[in-house]
Amino acid sequence: MIELVHKLPELDVKLIELLESLDKSDWNQQTVAKLWTVKDVVAHLLDGNIRILSGLRDGHMFDTPKIGSYQELLDFLNQLNADWVLAMKRVSPEMLIDLLKHTGKPFCDYYASLDPYDKAVFPVAWAGESESKNWMHIAREYTEKFLHQQQIRDAVGVQGIMTDEFYLPFLDVCMYALPHTFREVKADKGSIVQMNLTGAVRGDWYVRFNGKNWEQIELTPGSAVEVEVSIDSYAAWKLFSKSLRPHDLQDKISIQGNQELGKVATEMVSFMA
Repeated sequence: MIELVHKLPELDVKLIELLESLDKSDWNQQTVAKLWTVKDVVAHLLDGNIRILSGLRDGHMFDTPKIGSYQELLDFLNQLNADWVLAMKRVSPEMLIDLLKHTGKPFCDYYASLDPYDKAVFPVAWAGESESKNWMHIAREYTEKFLHQQQIRDAVGVQGIMTDEFYLPFLDVCMYALPHTFREVKADKGSIVQMNLTGAVRGDWYVRFNGKNWEQIELTPGSAVEVEVSIDSYAAWKLFSKSLRPHDLQDKISIQGNQELGKVATEMVSFMA
């Protein structure tokens, strides 16, 4: 279990401080989220608050199409996001900040009220889960909040959350996707893949093939690693969110050992994308 519910309000504080410091021109800066400007990403963050409060806290449901596949779910969510961002074009940055302040605390309070071990309403599909606990759903929310704030910071050149305090928890959650990334890959029993983040924020994560499935492990002394994948920590959040792909970050990634397994690891995506 990764306990992150207490960090949601901390991220919100950092977000509001950032947004209130921006100049008018900053809101029109292009982000790594391709079609979205800074203002669009802020609008999307507001959508997340309102959608959770309306749908999960208040039980408000709306008509949705029948969804039969992961791609259909992805298409549906992308359209929801696009519709909201388009509607928010008419809303000022000042109003977006006010609405984020208004919805931020109820959003955090709702998640703090949940039993972390109860079944979540929605599973974390990118981690290969068909059913998730609330703590995992909350951890996913943390990664969403972190990612979109970092997209803004990256676009305007103002850092503040690429730290052990905020970034390492983000990475820990993202790595739940690593065993699922290898789900179709067979290897010798006991094969270990190491993901190594280098730079200002550092960390190591390991998955092992147990003869049937890949599982995340803590490395024990004397264990041999078949491949070590090293990624620059500043590039990692862009890679894991599919904002950029391995070929875009060739100078930020190195693979030592089994190249085939290493290339699979670099395809890991920890978001609905």
